[in-house]
Amino acid sequence: MAQGPTPLERFIQGILPENPTYRQLLGLCPTLAVTNSMKAAITMAGAVMFVLFCANVITSLIRNLLKPHLRIVIFTLTIATFVTITDRFLAAYMYQMSKALGPYIPLIVVNCIIIGRCEICASKQSVVTAGADAIGQSIGFALGLSSIAAVREILGTGMFFGMRVLPAAWPDWVIMVLPPGAFLTFGLLLGTVNWFADRKSKTGN
Repeated sequence: MAQGPTPLERFIQGILPENPTYRQLLGLCPTLAVTNSMKAAITMAGAVMFVLFCANVITSLIRNLLKPHLRIVIFTLTIATFVTITDRFLAAYMYQMSKALGPYIPLIVVNCIIIGRCEICASKQSVVTAGADAIGQSIGFALGLSSIAAVREILGTGMFFGMRVLPAAWPDWVIMVLPPGAFLTFGLLLGTVNWFADRKSKTGN
């Protein structure tokens, strides 16, 4: 097996340099759909973290048994197992949030972030490295979701985590909690991230 990045490198890269939302542009369906509130965004991020970590660890453990023509099937079945556990847990203990997230929890099965990490990292590296990669990518995904959700919830409702942070006189920008607000917010934040990255590359800092 070829030597790859260390666990620490995998962890750090997933947070900012290879951020799933702003650098890889993966998992955009839930990113745009569930970020009208911080509670929904954090719940989705937690669900993805659980599934990604478990899928990465299991894939790494069986990596020497994987057959090339069956690997995607194995990845999908492994991911689907933990998605089902997550979906049933939310339905049992967080019913209202489960209803609010709707089909986006089951759709984690086809989330490109998870399948991609199984293929890129877990199927080639050790359990520790795969676990570190999963945590780093999950934190990066959570940062992406929470940054978009914070802007949308504050401007759209004047609240943050359901608590009012703007004056009652604030005119709520209803468009921000609707689908157009998701595209607008994501576009502006993505442009800002790219601007900072471009500026940093030019200054060499």
